[in-house]
Amino acid sequence: MLRSALLASALFSSAVLMTACNPGGPTYITSSNAPQSSLNVSATGHADVAPDRATVSAGVVQQGKTAREAMMANATLMTAVYDELETAKIPKSDITTSQLSLQPQYDRRDRNKPTIKGYEARNTVTVKSDDLEQVGPMLDALVRAGVNNINQVTFTVKDPKSALEKAREDAIREAREKAKNMAAAAGVKLGPLLSMNESGGGMNPRPAMGYSSRMEMSSGAVTPISAGDQTLSVSVNLSYALID
Repeated sequence: MLRSALLASALFSSAVLMTACNPGGPTYITSSNAPQSSLNVSATGHADVAPDRATVSAGVVQQGKTAREAMMANATLMTAVYDELETAKIPKSDITTSQLSLQPQYDRRDRNKPTIKGYEARNTVTVKSDDLEQVGPMLDALVRAGVNNINQVTFTVKDPKSALEKAREDAIREAREKAKNMAAAAGVKLGPLLSMNESGGGMNPRPAMGYSSRMEMSSGAVTPISAGDQTLSVSVNLSYALID
């Protein structure tokens, strides 16, 4: 009871004080945390650039009645493949073993009791080359040496920095123009930039070709390879304050 009386007295005193500070007029209480109006826009910039690096994924698949037979047959052909890469003057640092596997092959005619009928050995290497004109002839040479499985050939840009910068500038310019046009259409003024962030900023390597089965090359044939252009993209998101 005493606490309620004290609270009522305090509220009354505050009201009297506020009225005394503003005699003859009503008292208003406003919040200073009202959210600021803002405009969010996004845009994407693109830049086309010629690739300057090719990556080849290729290897040898061999089967045998025993695990040793399959691995030995695979090793013989892969040795010839590495010799061919050395002849093509591909640095060892640009050659990576990306897969090496040995799997049993089953006879599943009896589903209740499958039996091993042999083994399959796979050895795949990933090779990088900066001489794009020699990619086709290199593939042909690898097939002659024993490669019977080519997964894919992809083209990339070693240093995409300058192309990404151009794409970024175009994206920011487009987003800024979009914000100005939207603000003008809404009858408000564009205020200062509140925030800006970027997404993307890369490219997807372009596959040139891919094989998943054994290959046979006719004599004198050269595999045509075209790198084309790579499209790099950068997306930006801008937030501007709005002024009524």
